Amino acid sequence: MNLCNGGDYKQYETSKYPDKRIAVVTCMDTRLTHLLPAALGIRNGDVKMIKNAGGTITNPFDSTVRSLLVAIYELGVNEVMVIGHTGCGVQGMDSVHMLGLMRERGIDEEHISLMRHCGIDLDSWLHGFDDTEAAVAETVDLVRNHPLVPSDITVRGFIIDSVTGLLTPLG
Repeated sequence: MNLCNGGDYKQYETSKYPDKRIAVVTCMDTRLTHLLPAALGIRNGDVKMIKNAGGTITNPFDSTVRSLLVAIYELGVNEVMVIGHTGCGVQGMDSVHMLGLMRERGIDEEHISLMRHCGIDLDSWLHGFDDTEAAVAETVDLVRNHPLVPSDITVRGFIIDSVTGLLTPLG
């Protein structure tokens, strides 16, 4: 689709600053592409959307946290929403299975060994989570208590139903 024809792009014009001053950390799941913005009632430009596999933060100094810090300090975000979803593919993801798939696709054992030799714990890094609510709660706690996140930032967790779009806050 070429949005330049007829000026269709104009409906998406916005600034780099999120209108609602919210950053959303969520999963890259394709079911959420239109469902999540509809459930939140947001449009282009309203929030900073940060997506990754599982919608969680596994390391306090990973690229998701870096993106949140940029959103807070450079772009004026004052609220973070962590939104997991039902039926997430990362739930139950197994590192042994993932490494097996890598080998099937031609990743050499030497490269896998090199990662381990460099101190990368592939078993932990490629492991998913067992409980979506617990994973979201853990991420909320990590952001709330991160030494570089100011205490005036509101951080909340939610689960969205991947079919209906029902958004449930974590209690």
